[in-house]
Amino acid sequence: KAATKVRTMEKNDYDAMHKDYSESVDALQRAIAVLKKQAYDRKQASSLAQVSALKSLTLIPPEAKKALDLFLMQSGDEPADEGLAVSAPEANAYEFQSHGVIEMLEKLLDKFVDERTALEKEEMNSKH
Repeated sequence: KAATKVRTMEKNDYDAMHKDYSESVDALQRAIAVLKKQAYDRKQASSLAQVSALKSLTLIPPEAKKALDLFLMQSGDEPADEGLAVSAPEANAYEFQSHGVIEMLEKLLDKFVDERTALEKEEMNSKH
């Protein structure tokens, strides 16, 4: 009975971790797709909700969340300096600068896929 109880606890832990990894992988894939579609300069910044949503995931490391915060702050419509507003040529509201963010997210995606695969292998071995 004790072994069955331990196995049940292990299975529950596995299910929770697998769900976290799967949600993180899915969110990263969507965010990367959104950023790659937006890889151009534009007059108005469009919604970056997919990227912003990554910050709520538990598996995203704190340093990655900080990088996302910085990226999201840069991508917003920043007001022009009052003194420069008259003489400055019209600039794009958002110039695409997220190649580094895309690269970071792709590395996280690879890491999470690898860790989820290792978790799945471990679970298969535990079953036997």
